[in-house]
Amino acid sequence: MKKRQARYVRHALGMIMAAASPLPLMAQTVPASAPSSTAPADEEPILPDDEFNARLPGAGSVDDKASNSGTDSKAPLPSIDDWLDQQMPAQGSVQGSAPTSGTAPATSAELPPATEPPVETELAQPLPALDSVTVPENVADDDSDEKTPEVRYATQLDGFGKTGLEDEFRAASALIDGKGKAETASMVQQRAQADEQLAVRLFHSEGYYDATALASLDQQQDGTLKAILSVTPGKRYKMGEIVIHAPETIPPGLIRDSLTLKTGDYIVATAVEAAEANVALKLPEHGYAFARIGDRDILLDPATVTGDYTLPVEPGPRGTFRTITTSGEKQAFGADHMAVIARFDKGDLYDSRKVDDLRKALVATGLFASVAVDPVQTGEPGPDGTEYVDLHVDQEAGPARRLAGELGYGTGQGFRAEGSWTHRNLFPPEGALIASVIAGTQEQGVSGTFRRSNAGKRDKTFQAGAGVNHQKYDAYEAFTLGLNASWSRQSTPIFQKRWTYTYGGEILLSNENTTIDESGENKRLTYFIGALPVQVGYDRSNDLLNPTSGFRANLRVSPEASLQGNVSPYVRASFDLAGYYPISDSFVLAARTKIGTINGVARDDVAPSRRIYAGGGGSVRGYGYQELGPKDANNDPIGGRSVNEFAVEGRYRFGNYGVVAFVDAGQVYESQIPQFSDIRYGVGLGGRFYTNFGPFRADIAMPINRQPGESKFALYIGIGQAF
Repeated sequence: MKKRQARYVRHALGMIMAAASPLPLMAQTVPASAPSSTAPADEEPILPDDEFNARLPGAGSVDDKASNSGTDSKAPLPSIDDWLDQQMPAQGSVQGSAPTSGTAPATSAELPPATEPPVETELAQPLPALDSVTVPENVADDDSDEKTPEVRYATQLDGFGKTGLEDEFRAASALIDGKGKAETASMVQQRAQADEQLAVRLFHSEGYYDATALASLDQQQDGTLKAILSVTPGKRYKMGEIVIHAPETIPPGLIRDSLTLKTGDYIVATAVEAAEANVALKLPEHGYAFARIGDRDILLDPATVTGDYTLPVEPGPRGTFRTITTSGEKQAFGADHMAVIARFDKGDLYDSRKVDDLRKALVATGLFASVAVDPVQTGEPGPDGTEYVDLHVDQEAGPARRLAGELGYGTGQGFRAEGSWTHRNLFPPEGALIASVIAGTQEQGVSGTFRRSNAGKRDKTFQAGAGVNHQKYDAYEAFTLGLNASWSRQSTPIFQKRWTYTYGGEILLSNENTTIDESGENKRLTYFIGALPVQVGYDRSNDLLNPTSGFRANLRVSPEASLQGNVSPYVRASFDLAGYYPISDSFVLAARTKIGTINGVARDDVAPSRRIYAGGGGSVRGYGYQELGPKDANNDPIGGRSVNEFAVEGRYRFGNYGVVAFVDAGQVYESQIPQFSDIRYGVGLGGRFYTNFGPFRADIAMPINRQPGESKFALYIGIGQAF
């Protein structure tokens, strides 16, 4: 066996983590074998007994002395007092004066009677408990108005050199945190001692296992203290041999491939922890639901400045999904609907990512106050030599009713407030009833909606509703009764989906006051409209409400037919594209474009509420709502059949606040295809206040080359970015 001085590093790193500092690896010395303290039986004594006795005071043996003195050697020994009287006769008077030369020693009969020494009452008292002893403080008397002078000190750090750990040490140092002030000198000393331990832990966490630290206090001439912390890092240890004690896995080498440690790398506590955490993460992703990571051993060898690493791992049985069970005093829905939401089937290989996905999907329903999903080991054989794993959902239903509101303002559109009441699980599972009301300067309405989420399939939503609405704008006034039904897959704050879609149908009965042509003649007509809208979205942005990178694309096509005397079929279509590019961590450049068209019908045969308009907070800022495009003799917009829009925004954020500068452009045309001519521009500035549910937005803009009747400026207030 190879002999070497070594130390062991054992146990979980997390047990000895210092606050605000990386985790050290504890070292334990392994002592060498010590020689026996018992002399061999045949070894000669250093001093024979006869010689030892001869060297005692009064040469000769004890028996010889007894016989010479005429005493019995077996007689009892005299008392200690008599022996003292014989060996140390009184020397002088009771007061302690020395006897004069030639004077015979006084006998015990001539000495005054002995007296007990006086009892010290304070010494006779019992000692106080250790925790009741206090160190005297340098404080003023209670009756004095003087305040205790503050102790000032400076801190000096030596020895950190090029280790790169000084900044990290300063961030957690008790001396540095004290800012050179303390109530007493002992407090400075305590801080220095704490920093000694901090420095050693910090260096150990980075592989300097021979590091030492020494703190001292020096009194300066000006009365201040200087706390000096001197560290000696020593050599930095590297990873030696890496050994894993575990049975073979499927696929082979799964544990070693997941353990991101390499021979020759420095032994850094955070890297070791991260590598072990990665093993604990990867095993459950490949079927090992009950894997356990044991306590590591790192054997340090000072001769080679390396540490051999050993990790025991128990993967446990490889499993496959079977069933879902649930429990809870108040349940939102049962295990059968959870199976609809889950993205796995019975017999699929266990994957912790699918378990986490199920947990997130349950949270996204908004129906739970608390929900936990845990694997259960069954011990029953599954396919291909695996073992079945059940999932148990412990649930507690939350409040099912919710009130929500939205408030906004736009020039030309006025104030608009919308409120809703929702019972999210009135028709379990996930059958919601929604009642909404709109109260605005130019729009009012009420509606009722039934919505079934995860309807027969994960992320598929069925929705049907009816509503009555009144709109009065410069372009038209409409009283509308509508019925609609749709199937959709949309993003949520928890699940931002890459692909989204909506398809369905709607029927509208609308009585509208409209302008026949540019002459300004108005008529009130009733339209019966049927539509089959389809919408597809592709989202690669990084955030739903406040994107800072990526892009979004959205295509909407709605075949429609309008019945007003004759049936007039047509198609309404639009395409939106928005992109976001981060210039820096605090500055984002955003851009948007939109193209829209109505094909197959003359403009005047389209109900005014179904025509294309532009202008406003979600369109071209700087103009009133629906203000762009063709106008009648009264300078009121009458809508068109095509549109193009463009916008560029620079968004700068500082903390929870931000500023925005933007340029918008666009125009509406009577033709079916956008002409990209006579483009109108608006410029403006905006402010943002960022909240946990999205940014609060306030924009002010003005039109370029303003035309008669157009607003001098426009103000827009809402929640979320403009695009």
